[in-house]
Amino acid sequence: MKVLTDNFSLYAEGFLGTVELTVYSSLLALALGFLMAAFRVAPVGSLRTIGAVWVNVLRNTPLTLLFFAVLLGLPRFGLVLPFKVFAVLALGCYTSAFICEALRSGINTVPKGQGEAARSLGMTFGQTLNNVVLPQAFRTVISPVGSTLIALAKNSAIAGAFSVTELLGTYKTLSELGYNIIWTFVWIAVGYLIITLTISALFNVLEKRYGVAR
Repeated sequence: MKVLTDNFSLYAEGFLGTVELTVYSSLLALALGFLMAAFRVAPVGSLRTIGAVWVNVLRNTPLTLLFFAVLLGLPRFGLVLPFKVFAVLALGCYTSAFICEALRSGINTVPKGQGEAARSLGMTFGQTLNNVVLPQAFRTVISPVGSTLIALAKNSAIAGAFSVTELLGTYKTLSELGYNIIWTFVWIAVGYLIITLTISALFNVLEKRYGVAR
């Protein structure tokens, strides 16, 4: 306990940093994932191409490489922002590709006849997607989206290597101070466990309330 009690402020700062990264990156990932899922099922070929390229490029790019591209590449083009913002962009964009595919798989579970019936009533593609397809698809994708956001929380540890304050990065300071490395990582693991179990509990509640009964 001494490792925790003597350095509680350091752990708290890292914990809150990881929470911030997770929350902001999740919001960005959900927004982009929804947009790209809409592109992938759109009746316009160019939009489907954009969605497919986005997903295939990001899903097949190592996250660490994406961090290098965003945090070190964008400033060369004149875009200078705090490293935490760059980390949110990297995490959010990367995770959005997986959110997109989860949503698209849910959309594909909705019978095509319902979309055709909506269009026969005069609904536009956007109205059909928002009012008919997505409310049904949402019920089937709660679990995979939750799992993706849990992975995002753990992936946020990479940000520590780029001077972003987060939980895993606290081990560097504690190691330099001479604290036992094993107990240092034990308390870091506890912090990540709290975050991931909180996300899991939230999505379990959503699944019980809105999910499809199996």
